[in-house]
Amino acid sequence: MKPAINYPAPTEVAPAALQAPAAGPHVAAVVVSFHPELAKLGRLLAALVPQCQQIIVVDNGSAAPVADWLQQHPCSVPYQVLLLGSNQGIAAAQNHGIRCALHSGADHVILFDHDSCPAPSMVAELLAVAQAQQAAGHRVAGVGPRYLDTRQNNPPPFVQRVGWRIVRHSCSGPETAVPVDYLISSGCLIPATALRAVGLMEEPLFIDYVDIEWGLRAQSQGYRCFGACRAQMEHDLGDAPIRFMGRHLPLHSPLRHYYMFRNAVWLYRQPWIALRWRLLDGWWLLLKYGFYTLFARPRRAHWWHMSKGVLHGLRGQMGQMGRAQ
Repeated sequence: MKPAINYPAPTEVAPAALQAPAAGPHVAAVVVSFHPELAKLGRLLAALVPQCQQIIVVDNGSAAPVADWLQQHPCSVPYQVLLLGSNQGIAAAQNHGIRCALHSGADHVILFDHDSCPAPSMVAELLAVAQAQQAAGHRVAGVGPRYLDTRQNNPPPFVQRVGWRIVRHSCSGPETAVPVDYLISSGCLIPATALRAVGLMEEPLFIDYVDIEWGLRAQSQGYRCFGACRAQMEHDLGDAPIRFMGRHLPLHSPLRHYYMFRNAVWLYRQPWIALRWRLLDGWWLLLKYGFYTLFARPRRAHWWHMSKGVLHGLRGQMGQMGRAQ
């Protein structure tokens, strides 16, 4: 049985300046903020106004100045702020925003972290790919952009597991869309029909592997995710990367490594996950365990949190660390 976690209802702030949404599909942006840099958050909201018909900001317990700024931020599209009061995790925050968007009649929901910023045509590119794939007979779970970490200047490829191989789609050819197993949540456009069929995000994961779990769950139910080669977004992945053998590799805090390893092990135990996916991803997880133990500092803290995460994943101890059930 999955652990039950009770969350308080969020405090809703009345929408700011409203105007009638533009013609076309109703796209609602759900932005999750957690102690954001206000300049970055403001830049994201400004980029979303001409691209979305609705913006919902879900704040995961940031300090009072952030809440005040969110309430006062002017916006020329329907704009709502949900103040959760405490950090309930990315999955719960996304679900609060998704429910609000679906209740408002959104045709698509697009998720964002507060430190992302879409290119001016990103949402239109994602919509075009979603509509084309649906016209081709595919049940679309989500469509995501290529993202650029400005600290690395190296857009990563879209990843797909084919049999026992990992295929990396670099979008170097004429293709406009490529199939993938899952997408990172920030920038992911999800049709409302897929959300209703597949379900919402798995809240006990709290953070990390939330997008992977949802994408694989959708895949197991006959839905498909696609990467949109022409859609672009800036997004900071993790902390400052580690430089190793001429490459910049993403680095997270010891706490994030706890969630990453715990949730990965939990996911491997789900009966609908294919054996080959468990083995392939498990191999990469093992390599990460060795790499971060040796090269991420402080080494002992990373090793301890990763090891504790594996143990809790095997036990099924989920939720927020320190409150895991």
